[in-house]
Amino acid sequence: MKVYSDVGTQRVGQVVGDLVLVGWCWLCVELGLLVHRMTEGLGEPGRKAAEAGDGLAGELRKMSEPIGKVPAVGDQLRSPIDGAAGAAGKLAQAGRDQAHAVDQLALVLAGVTIGLPVLFAVLIWMPRRIRFSRRATAARKFIDNAADLDLFALRAMANQPMHKLAKITDDPVAAWRNGDAEVIADLAGLELRTTGLKPPRTPATQQDTP
Repeated sequence: MKVYSDVGTQRVGQVVGDLVLVGWCWLCVELGLLVHRMTEGLGEPGRKAAEAGDGLAGELRKMSEPIGKVPAVGDQLRSPIDGAAGAAGKLAQAGRDQAHAVDQLALVLAGVTIGLPVLFAVLIWMPRRIRFSRRATAARKFIDNAADLDLFALRAMANQPMHKLAKITDDPVAAWRNGDAEVIADLAGLELRTTGLKPPRTPATQQDTP
């Protein structure tokens, strides 16, 4: 599988784009963790209330035991203390419920903060990269030698803008039919560079190379 282009400027753009995507994902993760910490901090009063309620309930229950042993009036004296201990336990449970709800909210907000921007960026960038990789990988199978340039020259005449074809020759179809090696190489090179590949060296290109 071909991941990056052989053409310098195109390859630089792909590398920069990949790095930007990685940096964007990292930034979103850091922002999501910050949102999680800040939101989770809102549950601190609930956790303190739960801790205080549990402590108060425990102390009242300890007090209730010896009072209940007082002859004749022990049960009557113990009843309000047990009620207060129960109320403190409910307060502690309410604090735990609040803290749990805040923790769940923190997870949701962090997930949204990370997930949505990352998903948006991936959906924009990755299909383009996948299309390039599939196209370049498939094209590379058809470029074993200079004879394969005819195929890419034909594709260039079908796919490339007219003004680019005109820079190569005024009549690309006639040149292709007549087997003009230089024009065919130029047309194929135009199409291959769009695909992210460099054309193979041909006698015509070798003559142009100093």
